[in-house]
Amino acid sequence: MHITGNKSLSSRLWLDRQMRDPFVKQAHKDGYRSRAAFKLIEIDDKFHLIKNAKCIVDIGAAPGGWSQLLSQRSSDDARIAAIDLLQFSPLDKVKQFFGDFEDEKNQQAIIKYLGQKADLIVSDIAPSTMGHAQTDHLRMMRLVRSAYTFTENVLREGGCFVAKIFQGGQEKAFLEQLKKDFDKAMFFKPKASRSLSVEIYVVAMGYKKCK
Repeated sequence: MHITGNKSLSSRLWLDRQMRDPFVKQAHKDGYRSRAAFKLIEIDDKFHLIKNAKCIVDIGAAPGGWSQLLSQRSSDDARIAAIDLLQFSPLDKVKQFFGDFEDEKNQQAIIKYLGQKADLIVSDIAPSTMGHAQTDHLRMMRLVRSAYTFTENVLREGGCFVAKIFQGGQEKAFLEQLKKDFDKAMFFKPKASRSLSVEIYVVAMGYKKCK
């Protein structure tokens, strides 16, 4: 009963935070599927990644908040491939792929759909958190490294990569790797990310290690 009580308290605190969150309220008002859309808005407003991207991949796309914004901000002839284990409501210009983004068959299916390598790959994917900071960080880094391995096979020369990371130590070495593989790479924390959250985004532009 003690565990159940903790879960109930945690759920109540989460719901209370959601109800008071201005980005949640604004997402409902603006018709976005999740508050996460505002994180990508901030990233794109600063780095201008979407407008000229003709082929885009959204990793860990459900419930579609980032795909929705990608669809709105990209050109009419853009192609967007969104992959997740979960399905979400259809969006204009977005082709959904259901399955593991690490599966080579899914990667090849995405490349076939796009017709060429991608200009932009974004990842807002995250593991189910355990409540232990270092464990969550390590699990997140495994995911983001897998997303980058996917990127190495799918991103064109000169392309851009954006991914969510949990801070905890290993993110610094990962950033140094990206600095070698891209013309520019940096961390960016949107205002829409909660101040106490360990999440941060890596933004890399000008891919130069094209396979």
